[in-house]
Amino acid sequence: MVYEFSFLKALLLTIFIETSVLFLLFKLVYKSIHIKKWLLVLTGILASFSTLPYLWFILPMFVHSELFYVIVSEASAVLLESVIVLGLLRISYKKAFIISFTCNMTSFLIGLLITKM
Repeated sequence: MVYEFSFLKALLLTIFIETSVLFLLFKLVYKSIHIKKWLLVLTGILASFSTLPYLWFILPMFVHSELFYVIVSEASAVLLESVIVLGLLRISYKKAFIISFTCNMTSFLIGLLITKM
C-alpha cells in the first residue's frame, strides 16, 4: 500500500509540474499560438495520467536495471506524451516533442531533487 500511495503523490506532483510548465511554455515561448487554458489543463492531466501508471506498475516487471529503467521510461514518456500533445493542441510534431521533452525533464529533475533531499 505504501507503493501505491507514493504513486498517487508522484502522479499529482507530476501533473502539477508538467501542467505548470505547459502553461509557462505557451505564455513565454509559444505566445503566438493561442490555446484555451482548459485545453492546456486537460493536456497536462491526460499526458501524465496516460504514461505514469505504466511506468510505475508495468515497466518495472520487465526492466530491472535502474539506469536502463530511467532511460526507457523517460524516452517512452516523451514520445507518447508528444503524440498526446500533438493530438490535443493541434501543433506541429516538432513543437509537441519539445514541449513534452521540456515538461518531462522538468518533472524528472524536480523529482530527483525531492527524492535526494
